[in-house]
Amino acid sequence: MTQAPVAEEPHLLTHVDDAILIATLNRPAKLNALSGEALRLFNEALLRFRDDPDLKVMLVRATGRYFCAGVDLKSGTRPAPPKTASQVRERHRTGLNGMHRMYDEMEAIEKPIVVAHHAPCVGGGLELSLSCDFRLAAKSAHYSFPEGKQGVIPASNGVSRLTRIVGTHWARYFIMANKLVDADRAYVMGLVHEVFPDESFEEEVMAFCRHLAAQNGEQMGTAKLAIELARDVNLAQARNVERLANSALIMNPDHETLFRRHLETVGSKDKP
Repeated sequence: MTQAPVAEEPHLLTHVDDAILIATLNRPAKLNALSGEALRLFNEALLRFRDDPDLKVMLVRATGRYFCAGVDLKSGTRPAPPKTASQVRERHRTGLNGMHRMYDEMEAIEKPIVVAHHAPCVGGGLELSLSCDFRLAAKSAHYSFPEGKQGVIPASNGVSRLTRIVGTHWARYFIMANKLVDADRAYVMGLVHEVFPDESFEEEVMAFCRHLAAQNGEQMGTAKLAIELARDVNLAQARNVERLANSALIMNPDHETLFRRHLETVGSKDKP
């Protein structure tokens, strides 16, 4: 009698904690390597987050001893080797189009996305993380792009987004020198926003997410959009972006209530 195959655990788990959608990479035996199925489930979770007004924050986390070891190179079928460099470029453009659209959507959604690195995060896992708004690291986390050991560069967010976040100085260290970066250095270079002790990491991450969930959603969403727009234009145009964004926020009915509450808070602190 043949034994029935054991059903594989879902590659991504999701649940909601108050207004926080938590998406957990769940392939610990494969070091959370990103399979096509994991990316499909992640995109579903992302669109759910985008479309549900009750969800204020998305948290991306993982189980096991790696946050993510990169893209699962053993999953799926390998295409025939390209014959020219132009074929390679075209394959990158079209074959990875779904992944790139997902990254673009992460950056366009006017809500905060947080990623929590409890352990090493490399390759494709780091590329995905670069499109999150906030990156939080445990002390034992570290980062690298192994593509350099294969004689190539990280070409799905690795060069383009990393350079915009940490600048050319540190991008060279990561990509040209192929250096592993620990959590403390990642904080210094601006790759991560906070580094927390391993033992309190989960609690600190949830406290940060709850803090975001308590903020004004219109303000955060508009700020996310304005920051992205202002970065890509000259200073005079960036000031116009500020004015346009703030005019919409000032006309929001929430503004007057929040402004009066702030004045009352400031006034109470000034009283003996």
